[in-house]
Amino acid sequence: MDTVLKIENITKHFPGVLANDSINFDLHPQEIHALLGENGAGKSTLMNIIYGLYQQDSGRILVNDQEINVQSPDDALKAGIGMVHQHFMLVPVMTVTENLMLGHEKTTGLLPGKLARLDRKQVSAEIRALGERYGLRVDPDAMVEDLSVGEAQRVEILKVLYKGAEILILDEPTAVLTPQETDELFEIMHSLVQQGKSIIFITHKLKEVLAIANRITVLRLGKVVGTTTPQETSMEELAAMMVGREVLLSVEKGQSHPAEIVLQVDHLSVEGKGNRKAVREVSFEVRAGEIYGIAGVQGNGQTELIEAITGLKKSVGGKVHLLGKNVTNQTPRALTHTGLAHVPEDRQKHGLVLSFPIDTNLILETYDEEPFSDGWWIHPEAIRVNAEKLVQEFDVRTPSINTPVSSLSGGNQQKVIIARELSRPIKLLVINQPTRGLDVGSIEFIHKRIVDARNLGVAVLLISAELDEILSLADRIGVMYSGQIVAELPA
Repeated sequence: MDTVLKIENITKHFPGVLANDSINFDLHPQEIHALLGENGAGKSTLMNIIYGLYQQDSGRILVNDQEINVQSPDDALKAGIGMVHQHFMLVPVMTVTENLMLGHEKTTGLLPGKLARLDRKQVSAEIRALGERYGLRVDPDAMVEDLSVGEAQRVEILKVLYKGAEILILDEPTAVLTPQETDELFEIMHSLVQQGKSIIFITHKLKEVLAIANRITVLRLGKVVGTTTPQETSMEELAAMMVGREVLLSVEKGQSHPAEIVLQVDHLSVEGKGNRKAVREVSFEVRAGEIYGIAGVQGNGQTELIEAITGLKKSVGGKVHLLGKNVTNQTPRALTHTGLAHVPEDRQKHGLVLSFPIDTNLILETYDEEPFSDGWWIHPEAIRVNAEKLVQEFDVRTPSINTPVSSLSGGNQQKVIIARELSRPIKLLVINQPTRGLDVGSIEFIHKRIVDARNLGVAVLLISAELDEILSLADRIGVMYSGQIVAELPA
C-alpha cells in the first residue's frame, strides 16, 4: 500500500537516555494510525522529530516517497505536516482569526502612501469556510480566552489546516475533553479522513484507540514492539504490549470502613468568571477510610469547588471544616500543615515549579522541616536521598533527580506530584483528574496508591471527568451539575 509518511530507522539520544531506537513507522493515505506507549516510551520525541522541534541523530523521513529534511516546524508545514500539541499553543488575548494569522499574516492597503494593515475580514471568511468544510465551526471573532476547551482544540486543528497540512499529528487530543467533546472530535477526525487527510493519533486511552484507529503501533522503551489493528487485538493485549507485563484494567479495592468525618463542606458558594456563582451552596462530607468521588462534565463548578477547599480561591459563603476545625479561606500553606494533600487539576500551573529540579519539587511542602532543614539550613544530602527513594518507588522516568521537571513528560510530572503528596503524613487527599494524560501502567499504579491511602484511614476526595474512574474507585459519589451536588449515591 502507498504511504504518505514513512519513518526509517529514526534514532534520538538525550543525555543518559535513548529516546528513539531505530524506529520504523508509516502512515497510509486517509488513515488514522494510533501511536500507543507508556509515558517516556518515545512517542512525543518521535512526533517532535517529524514536526521539526527536534532533529534525529540518524534515520530519515519520507513524505510521498520523497526524503525531506525537517529542521523546523516551518519545514514540516511546507511538507504538509501539522501538529496539534497536548498543551494548546494559542495566545489567549487574541481572537481566533489573529491566532490563525500569526506568522502567516495577510495584509491589505498596500497603496502608495498608505500603510499595510491586517486583512482580518478575508482571513475570517476563510476560517468560516474551513470550519464549514471540516465540521470545525467556531466564531473567528471570539477571543481565545473565552472559548471552551473543545472550541480551543478546534482552533488548533483549524490552525494547521489553514497552513495547508495534509498529515495531522494529534498529541493526546482527548486528554482535557468531556465525553461529548470527545465524540465531536471523533466525528471531526472521520470528516478529515474522508476529505483526504491522514492522521497520527497519540493517546493513552485504549477504548478510544479501538473505537477510531485503522492501525495501532505500540512503543516501549523507545522501540516499536508491534503494529496491529483493532479487529486483531484487545485492551488487555495492548496494555501488556505497552507495559511489558499483564496489567489490571479494573481496580481491586475491597470494602471501605468509613470512620470519623475528616472534611465537612457546608453550604459553600464560590464565584466564577463574570461574578457568577460557579458553586452554589454545596454541602457534603468525606470520612476517614473512604473515597468520595465527584462526577460530572467538566465546567460545572468542580474546579472552583476544589480551589476553595484547598485555599487557592476565596469562597463567598458557607464553611469548610477539616478535622473539626474551621479552615474556610485559609492559605494552602496552613491547610498543608493541617494534614491536607492536594494533587491539582493543572499540574504545571499549581502542582510544580517547572524550572526547579525533581529533588526540589519533591520537598516543596516540607523543605522547612526535618530532615530537609533544621530551621536555618537546607540539608542537600537528605533531599537527595528522599528524591532517589521516591523516584524509584513511584517509577518516575528520568535520567537524573537533578533534571528540571519541565523536561519530563506530562505523566512523569504527575508522578512527581503524587510522590510528594503521598510520601508525608496526611489526613485528607484531594486529588483532581489524577490520571489525565497517563498510560495504563501508571493509571494502575496510581489507582492502587489512592486505594492504599484510603485503606490506611486517609479521607480521599476524588474529582474526575472519567466516569469509569469514578465508578471504579469511589465508595460514594456526588454528581455535580451547574454548581450544585444534584445527587449523592453509593457507588
